[in-house]
Amino acid sequence: MASSCCCKPLQMITIFLGLLLLATATPALSLSASNNTLRPREELQRYRKMRAHLKRLNKPAVKTIESPDGDLIDCVLSHLQPAFDHPRLKGQKPLETPARPKGHRHPTAAIYREILPQLWTATGEWCPEGTVPIRRTKEEDILRASSVRRFGRKPAVRARRDSESSGHEHAVGYVAGDQYYGAKASLNVWAPSVTTPSEFSLSQIWVIAGSFGDDLNTIEAGWQVSPQLYGDNSPRFFTYWTTDAYQATGCYNLLCSGFVQTNNRIAIGAAISPTSAYKGGQFDISLLIWKDPNHGNWWLEFGSGLLVGYWPSLLFSHLEGHASMVQFGGEIVNTQPSGFHTSTQMGSGHFAHQGFGKASYFRNLEVVDWDNNLVPLTNLRVLADQPNCYDIQGGINSVWGNYFYYGGPGRNMRCP
Repeated sequence: MASSCCCKPLQMITIFLGLLLLATATPALSLSASNNTLRPREELQRYRKMRAHLKRLNKPAVKTIESPDGDLIDCVLSHLQPAFDHPRLKGQKPLETPARPKGHRHPTAAIYREILPQLWTATGEWCPEGTVPIRRTKEEDILRASSVRRFGRKPAVRARRDSESSGHEHAVGYVAGDQYYGAKASLNVWAPSVTTPSEFSLSQIWVIAGSFGDDLNTIEAGWQVSPQLYGDNSPRFFTYWTTDAYQATGCYNLLCSGFVQTNNRIAIGAAISPTSAYKGGQFDISLLIWKDPNHGNWWLEFGSGLLVGYWPSLLFSHLEGHASMVQFGGEIVNTQPSGFHTSTQMGSGHFAHQGFGKASYFRNLEVVDWDNNLVPLTNLRVLADQPNCYDIQGGINSVWGNYFYYGGPGRNMRCP
């Protein structure tokens, strides 16, 4: 009797201390934004939502690899990955590799070196066959987001066509006015400075269909620096998709059901290393997105022949058929910190006219036609929203085909 009598108060004290530690360690969960008072019921509900979301995202791993930058890469059985939580994909398994577009060739130019490994592979470990590497989502990742529901998604804004919107600024090359079944390019990777955690800097390919209203469909892939999403300033390989202009569908990487990964050596969302250096070595990644003419899915290749996976055609409305526009280039978010234009850099942080070794570039731009042929661009147009902050200059030659330099420092004497 004596022992049970002593145990009960001790148990209550332990529970109280646990709740107190939760309140002090995670103020975002325990303080009301409006009046700074404790609202335990609402915060407990949010905490439970977060834990449930983590459970949905982080599938059981057969092996976990710790990256030098602190990322945990879980090796998940391929048929258990988040894609197959989608109602229309449940019970399926990844499809077999489709035929590449005709005319596909790997770059051999000697003036650059291509990135194959990511930072997490520096340990020499890989995920076993039959599994896919997935960057583990942590509590702090979700806490940095505006809400559990919006975690892993871009803000719901109009994508660019010929003007900026909601603080998003671009320097892009694009083609439009035809039917496109894919795109290919090589782009060098940098580590641009991002001024505030709510901003990002990215370089990517967009495959686009639909109007630029609520029915916009996009497929996107490239590299980005996003402190809010990843918690650091490293450039990371990423994918994205949406079928309703970033409103309720789609997400980055594997942070929702949709993209089906098939490769056990590339972790989407993991850091890219090494990166390009000003007046130093230039490191590119090659990206190819194309529509499998047999099954209609949109496949992604990274580097020299590494198939990452595919976006099932059933995810889309307009892109179930073909794209009506393809864009290549850079994008940043300008929140105007301190009331001025942001100093977030695009690309290398240097303007296009500085050229090779100093400015960022896209080279060997191609699109995939109706007959699954890779063909050079014939009508590339270039456009910068804020040319005094970030600009772009295009060209063509026998080695790089269609190419352009782009980027800039953001705020400067001409960009107040």
